[in-house]
Amino acid sequence: MVSLLLPVIYLAFISLGLPDALLGAAWPTMYPQLGAGVSWAGGVSMIISAGTIASSLASERLNIRLGTGRVTALSVATTAVALLGFSTCTEFWQLCLWGIPYGLGAGSVDAALNNYVALHYESRHMSWLHCMWGIGAAGGPVIMGWALAGSTWQSGYRIISILQIVLTAVLLFSLPLWQTPADAGAGEDFTPEHRTFPQLMKVPGVPEVMGCFALYNGLEAVAGMWAASYCTLVRGLDATTAASWASLFYLGITVGRFFSGFLTMKFNDQQMIRLGQTLIAVGIALLLLPGSAALPVGLVVIGLGCAPIYPCIIHETPSNFGRSLSMAMTGIQMAAAYVGVTLLSPFFGVLAQNITMQLYPWALLAMLVLMFILSEQLHKKTAARRAGKV
Repeated sequence: MVSLLLPVIYLAFISLGLPDALLGAAWPTMYPQLGAGVSWAGGVSMIISAGTIASSLASERLNIRLGTGRVTALSVATTAVALLGFSTCTEFWQLCLWGIPYGLGAGSVDAALNNYVALHYESRHMSWLHCMWGIGAAGGPVIMGWALAGSTWQSGYRIISILQIVLTAVLLFSLPLWQTPADAGAGEDFTPEHRTFPQLMKVPGVPEVMGCFALYNGLEAVAGMWAASYCTLVRGLDATTAASWASLFYLGITVGRFFSGFLTMKFNDQQMIRLGQTLIAVGIALLLLPGSAALPVGLVVIGLGCAPIYPCIIHETPSNFGRSLSMAMTGIQMAAAYVGVTLLSPFFGVLAQNITMQLYPWALLAMLVLMFILSEQLHKKTAARRAGKV
């Protein structure tokens, strides 16, 4: 029975990625029709992020009350309705309104699924599942491009909404699978433990892991969003070449997560995180080399380095903080991740506009160094907890 559930979870991760890049892909066509400014997409993104942060923080209570299967089905259904709402928008304010349920649906399912996989499956599945997310995130713009070529951006949102509705039906039919004793081989029985946010902040390692998530996701967002601008404004490449080279970063993440799944059979989560951080450092060094020959290689290597970090930090959550706290911890880790994305990438944009885009590799390096320091402190504190010293 458990083996039948795993393909459903893989499908869910692909579906999670499908809507993530739709707004960026469709926005050049959307904003004139909606009477919006070109920069207004940031406002929609922030509304979605706010909803995602809120639902991530509430995911523990929802998961305890409803269970992972029901939370996943409910969240995907909410996202499907929101995307269908996007497809009906004729005014910008309507887009903002539908962004609220979209964000609320995205956060709960992300936290619930990640925690379930961390508790019940090996680390390789976490890497491969996040690889599936990358496939979904890459597939969304392809679907939108096909829709724009033959119809309208509303059709692109409608197609993704229909796919989410189909997934909701699959999840509803799969609910009995989530009730099977999936954790029979996953360790001792446990009762989920609820703690308030201030109480969680007193647990050794919690501030450090939240900082790690914010910095990692900020680094990933800055690396991906501003790569093309760096290639164009600093390295003098044409816009088409810059865009294609920037996509290599995401290719590196997706391919890297596929191979990370095999590497986790030999290395533990902490070793994989350090390997990823080392590769990011190598990639940044390549960006700093003169000339443009090493630039695309550097972007690929940074993507390869990013690949294992997020899945492995998530997977080691039950080990770091105990199985009873894992759902609560996954929720606040997801919230910290979205805070990092929401704040750090726009902050870098302000720095680049007012100082220089040449700060791009140095900003990545600064975030990497801080993340490395916090992750080493995290592992030191959680090791001490497991040894009974705290």
